[in-house]
Amino acid sequence: AYVYAELSDLGAGLKYIDVGGGLGVDYDGSGTNFESSMNYTLAEYANDVVYRIASVCNSRGLAHPMIISESGRAIAAHHSVLIYNTLGSSRLDRFQVTPDEIEAKRPQGEVPQPVLDLFDAWRTVTQRRLVECYHDAQTARDQALQMFKLGLLSLEYRGLAERLYWATCTKIRDQARRLDDFPEELEDLETILSDTVFCNFSVFQSLPDSWAIDQLFPIMPVHRLDEKPTRKAVLADITCDSDGKIDRFVSLRDVRRTLDVHEQRPDEDYFLATFLVGAYQETLGDLHNLFGDTHVIHIRLHDEGGWWIEEIVKGDTANKVLEYMEYDVEELYPALARDCERSVREGRMTVAESQAIKRFYENELNGYAYLEP
Repeated sequence: AYVYAELSDLGAGLKYIDVGGGLGVDYDGSGTNFESSMNYTLAEYANDVVYRIASVCNSRGLAHPMIISESGRAIAAHHSVLIYNTLGSSRLDRFQVTPDEIEAKRPQGEVPQPVLDLFDAWRTVTQRRLVECYHDAQTARDQALQMFKLGLLSLEYRGLAERLYWATCTKIRDQARRLDDFPEELEDLETILSDTVFCNFSVFQSLPDSWAIDQLFPIMPVHRLDEKPTRKAVLADITCDSDGKIDRFVSLRDVRRTLDVHEQRPDEDYFLATFLVGAYQETLGDLHNLFGDTHVIHIRLHDEGGWWIEEIVKGDTANKVLEYMEYDVEELYPALARDCERSVREGRMTVAESQAIKRFYENELNGYAYLEP
């Protein structure tokens, strides 16, 4: 404001003032000064900008300028949401054992000490000894793994040690949930024991800021909203990269390490959505693992509150992505067809098998770059 006033006094004849960008987006909904939030409102921001410029101009007797802002993120973030289906989940409780199974598997005769210690840790879990039993189980498991590496523990005993460890952790976690205050030393158990839900998208293509700068985005299921979620999960994408995951989620008080999701039902689609991705995830995304642009649906809203689909933009096909990587797509199918014909002549493949392979290959080349039903 003072630069504008000084230049105007010198006769510059300015009519506009650009206040730049920097207007935040409240990604986590906390309304705080946390890096993924903002502790002010849009109205407060506008009031402060206008008041400061007006007060300086009034003190100098200058005409008020036209104020321009470049608040790109605040304008663009809300317009886009990423919706994706889940492909399945990995759950540690599939590998755990019941109390009866544990007692039935209790080895007879000479048993390696770490395995005995894990049996004792599981058996003696009480609310008074949760942290102690957790430490005992961690120590015993580490010792068992070290003995296995040195050839001093059989594979069977290692497997038993692993199952005992996870059963003990689950028992400790379940009892800790009944306490008024969840012990701080056990907070990692919620993450360690969480499900991994595999999602049909690429973090690097659709949510690059989540990976690159640990940006938090609001994520939630978009159906079964009348049911209480009973599972805690982290999300994994379909790339082969270990960084292709989301394990930090918004919370009003702190960053959560897991997301509440529903029990997935067999043969039923389950959809999640990531909100506020309009700045600028689609344009920043890359072709890591050759996952291209997703389908895009443009939706318009009526003034009365209704909506309609204005346009559907198809996502990248496999052959389109291959073209980006400078493959000669026109030559790929003929090359496969020649190999199939050669294999048929040499008796290494039947005609039916050749036709099935060519049909599958052609469909995949022309199909969506992501998994389809």
